[in-house]
Amino acid sequence: MTARRGGRTALIALAFVVAAGSAVGPRRVAEAAGAPTAGKPAADAGDAPFLPPAQPLRVTIDELVAQSMRVKNDVTIRLADGSERVTTRYTFTRLVVTHHMKVVHPGADGAPTVTIDVPHEGSLGGYDGFLQPQETVMWGDIHQVCLNVVVRICGVQGLLNAFGSVIPLTAGASDFDGTIYAIRATSRHPGPGNTADPVHLPGTITVTP
Repeated sequence: MTARRGGRTALIALAFVVAAGSAVGPRRVAEAAGAPTAGKPAADAGDAPFLPPAQPLRVTIDELVAQSMRVKNDVTIRLADGSERVTTRYTFTRLVVTHHMKVVHPGADGAPTVTIDVPHEGSLGGYDGFLQPQETVMWGDIHQVCLNVVVRICGVQGLLNAFGSVIPLTAGASDFDGTIYAIRATSRHPGPGNTADPVHLPGTITVTP
């Protein structure tokens, strides 16, 4: 990724988006989000093992492929400002962006808005250098998604949540639009000896007042 403005802010925004456990630990994510960590064990975060920022992300993806998606409905997460949200947790072996992903994190209390734009292809998760599956977890609410099967079917969020809570699903989709509190991509073998980064999002970061 290429940062157009604001080096440190851009790096923090990237931590918001991927919360990559292989590079940024839960404590550092909480600190980047402005959350106090003293006396706040990870269990206090609820379903999420870190404290996501209070302002959610708006994520749109034109085309994607979700591999081995599993769903857990009605999970409670605690945000950096101490509030709680009941939302849905989506876990993927791999989330592939086949065309255009845009992530917008609106600033709160005068903070800048950060936009991450991946114009073409990208991915979260997959398999690491030891051929072990990586994992991407997303906490949030899907407002719109269309499944690309024999025909294009839209408005299937409820069906995905119902079936995904029973069996893993793999499907191509388009026109994804969601409010996302956090995305975390992790590898089972983090460290300098493994070059298979679980986050591959070639694009730009723009910071606007």
